[in-house]
Amino acid sequence: MNSKTQPYDVLVSMQNKITKEKHNHFRDMMVSSIYSQAEEIANNVVTKSNKKKIDWDKKLDDILTSRITGYPIMFLLLGLVFFITITGANVPSALLADFLFGIEAQLTTFFIKANAPAWLHGILILGMYRTLAWVISVMLPPMAIFFPCFTLLEDLGYLPRIAFNLDRLFKKAGAHGKQSLTMSMGFGCNAAGIIACRIIDSPRERLIAMLTNNFVPCNGRFPTLIAISSIFIGSAVASKYRSIAATFFVCILVLFGISITLLVSWGLSKTILKGVPSSFTLELPPYRRPQFGKIIYRSIIDRTIFVLGRAALVAAPAGLITWILANVFIGNQSILAHLAAILQPFGRLIGMDGFILIAFILGLPANEIVLPILIMSYMAKGSILELDSLNAMGNLFIENGWNWLTALNVMIFSLLHFPCATTLWTIKKECNSLKWTLFAAIMPTIIAIITCFIITQGARIIGLI
Repeated sequence: MNSKTQPYDVLVSMQNKITKEKHNHFRDMMVSSIYSQAEEIANNVVTKSNKKKIDWDKKLDDILTSRITGYPIMFLLLGLVFFITITGANVPSALLADFLFGIEAQLTTFFIKANAPAWLHGILILGMYRTLAWVISVMLPPMAIFFPCFTLLEDLGYLPRIAFNLDRLFKKAGAHGKQSLTMSMGFGCNAAGIIACRIIDSPRERLIAMLTNNFVPCNGRFPTLIAISSIFIGSAVASKYRSIAATFFVCILVLFGISITLLVSWGLSKTILKGVPSSFTLELPPYRRPQFGKIIYRSIIDRTIFVLGRAALVAAPAGLITWILANVFIGNQSILAHLAAILQPFGRLIGMDGFILIAFILGLPANEIVLPILIMSYMAKGSILELDSLNAMGNLFIENGWNWLTALNVMIFSLLHFPCATTLWTIKKECNSLKWTLFAAIMPTIIAIITCFIITQGARIIGLI
């Protein structure tokens, strides 16, 4: 008998005796036993000259990773980051928009003095430049706030605690605990979340994480969710509670998106991406004092500028196409209006209309331009524009047949539908597969359509609308 292989055979024999259900429990017990023995040996042989009277790391972990307090604290911190991002981004967004659209005015003056043809001014300035200015003014401030907040939590050592708390849920879904980290990155930008999937070693679990990252809203979709929630949910309460009600409903949507992430991960792991969840032994690092220089560099250079650059690359061509569709007429209607008429019956079936679907399709390059395209379509204007206030936007929507069911479906569809072009491009780069990139676009869209169909038909059957 080979003495070197005997222990291996014994372990294989033990593994075969352990049922699949008890495998994870056995693995956790084994790892815990190893760490307990290591700690015992260390305590016996290591002498600490300045032994702390209170182990603050352990005290904090008892609270932050507790089954009772861990999840509420995670939710509160998430809400706090959202609150800081949403409220903090308003002023710089407005200033940036004033600056960029001021340049647009100067460019328009230049085109007029140069006696340039109107179509050239329309394509370059009202189409490409205005779309680019809109994307930068809307995306840059939230990302410049969200990513430093997120990186601060990362530098403090809190993110591994999130992975520890959510590991159990993702394990039950057949996915990897680190997926919670990539999902968190998706709140800032899904493309960044896709890149973050590199931390998952298993190709199968990495692919699941990439395919489901889109179910958490990014900064590009937050403006749509917040605006519609403020108009139709916030208006249902007193004005002083309007922001709180709208923020609370957005948080509910985020939780719904996380639930869909777990559900789809479970479905993929049981069907086309079958496999055994890989082991995930996470040694919680000590809490650290944040290094603000590194935080600013990593969050601004490595994340914000990188993601914004990719978004800008796809936003400019999108503006050109949108301008052409809205300004080329066939008969008495623009091409945009004709396309909306074709999609109208299907849109009604899922509680929306043809113009809304066209806005989502044309918003493929960047989710930030969905609402401006929709407003432009309703107002029959030939360039992207913004209304002066949420009330004016709400009145425009109501005049075009919106009700609470339309608003709910638009928010649900915005949350679940296909990823933006930047994210799809990133998926293609990361997995190097056109097949999985197409799947990443089609799968969430089918889920969004089915969800909206069930909500709409259910509301109509029981007489809510």
